[in-house]
Amino acid sequence: MDEDPTKRKNPFKRILIKLSGEALAGEGEYGIDGERISSLAKEILEIHKQNIEIAIVIGGGNIFRGVKGVETGIDRATADYMGMLATIMNGLALQAACEKVGLFTRVQSAIEINSIAEPYIRRRAVRHLEKMRVVIFAGGTGNPYFTTDTTASLRAVEVGCDVILKATKVDGVYTSDPKKDKSAKRYLQISFSESIKNRLKVMDQTALSLCMENDMPIIVFDIFKKGNLKDLIEGKKIGTLISNSEEVEIEGE
Repeated sequence: MDEDPTKRKNPFKRILIKLSGEALAGEGEYGIDGERISSLAKEILEIHKQNIEIAIVIGGGNIFRGVKGVETGIDRATADYMGMLATIMNGLALQAACEKVGLFTRVQSAIEINSIAEPYIRRRAVRHLEKMRVVIFAGGTGNPYFTTDTTASLRAVEVGCDVILKATKVDGVYTSDPKKDKSAKRYLQISFSESIKNRLKVMDQTALSLCMENDMPIIVFDIFKKGNLKDLIEGKKIGTLISNSEEVEIEGE
């Protein structure tokens, strides 16, 4: 029997977490940090205990980044496919860490690699989520020229998520680069249209447009601050909310 939504303690039932490959590398730039991925798995377990259905899209920048491949002379399509393979490696690593803490998981890949991951099938993914399995989407969209941000937007819409939680190394979206501009202020809330118009470095334009058209809110937050993920799920105002609401709210104003 489905849970009565009016009795839920949190605002979300099904979420998609967008993890960059760098989130698995911890403080380093490359590779997979064992302590970091273990910590992530424990945080995912914490919110899973609150009966949250969890999907994850993971990047591969800690292993191989398509843009860097192009700079070395590899053609763009080939470099992007190499990046997709890197996301599968990260997906398997995250699966292992999650299962070690007792979570049931499935890795679904947009690139068929049946000996280690399921092919991406929307109805199967939804069924896994309904059974409270954590579903890790790897392999990008399966096509070159698309980012994992676009993959996150696409999968979130396809499987009916309530929100995309974009996990980053910063605590939200700023009016300008806070590393270069000391006067930069954090948006608490901003619209998709403003994000696209001002070319804020949140997600690529394709991803933002897809979310805007399908009314899929995004919350950008700092995954490296312990407890942030749990606080978000419990409805606390963390990071920056991007939605179709035209209301703009800036911290301190």
